[in-house]
Amino acid sequence: MIHSKEKTGEDIKEFCSLFRAEYPHVPLVLVPTTYNKFTEKELASWGANIVIYANHMLRSAYPAMVNTAKMILQNERSLEADSVCMPIKEILELIPGGK
Repeated sequence: MIHSKEKTGEDIKEFCSLFRAEYPHVPLVLVPTTYNKFTEKELASWGANIVIYANHMLRSAYPAMVNTAKMILQNERSLEADSVCMPIKEILELIPGGK
């Protein structure tokens, strides 16, 4: 599994090429947090078998939660935040047997 602080992705591309030449059947997992300009097809062409988007859901959820909290604080109720919230019914449907 490969992470990188380098944003160009060139180090990853080079590593993948060398790794694939030596280990053609070993799974190669990439986590393109910093080198996210590449598509999954491009990463696959480098030899990646799996791409993990490690923290994007969390990073996008936090600003949404802050926005919701601000709406509640400003309005002293949650009604105004309803438009940015998933309905409870849909959340319960995600839980097996939770209708």
